[in-house]
Amino acid sequence: MTTSSTPPNAVTSKAPVLEDPSVYLNDPNRKLLELDTETRQGPVLFRWLTLAMEYLIGAILAALIVAVSSNVVGRSVFNHSLPWVDELARMLFIWLVFIGAAAAFARYEHIAVDALVRRLPLRVAHMLYFLQHLIIAGLMLVMIWGGYQVLTRSSGRSAIMGVPLSLVSLSLVLCVIFIAAVSLWRMWVSVGVIRQPHRQSADLPGER
Repeated sequence: MTTSSTPPNAVTSKAPVLEDPSVYLNDPNRKLLELDTETRQGPVLFRWLTLAMEYLIGAILAALIVAVSSNVVGRSVFNHSLPWVDELARMLFIWLVFIGAAAAFARYEHIAVDALVRRLPLRVAHMLYFLQHLIIAGLMLVMIWGGYQVLTRSSGRSAIMGVPLSLVSLSLVLCVIFIAAVSLWRMWVSVGVIRQPHRQSADLPGER
């Protein structure tokens, strides 16, 4: 007769089941609007520009770390710092912010509350996506005009390095042009979904 070592009243513990985070991160309704370099979804120009921006972000971030660290070491060890480093760091940070905003928009990585839209039918969800990107495109067009005015009127240079200030403002213009172009493409895709809701996803605009 064999006896079990586990007490009869003992409760067997089970490891907690972790929920798949993709349930909250992936929205099937917006799948057609996403740019994916691996599956080659979306216009090839937007995909390559997104990759180029991500590499540029990495290069700017590395340059920022080197520049700021060199001045920290210079002040702490040699009691001397390079005056142009702080100015360079400010310019690099401005480019990092705007290029990062454009890349994040392309990857759908901006903060959004999508608890409602992901529960709607596909056609209704794309009506909201169309309205969303229509507002974004309108705001970007206003910013393009304002950025153009800044570029044409900024003739000064930075105090230490002598870099044209228009070069710093150029990051804003490039950012909003890219976001506006992506918004227009997503509006076009949403119109195709709204007009032909029963069409297969593989035949919808934007699938290549």
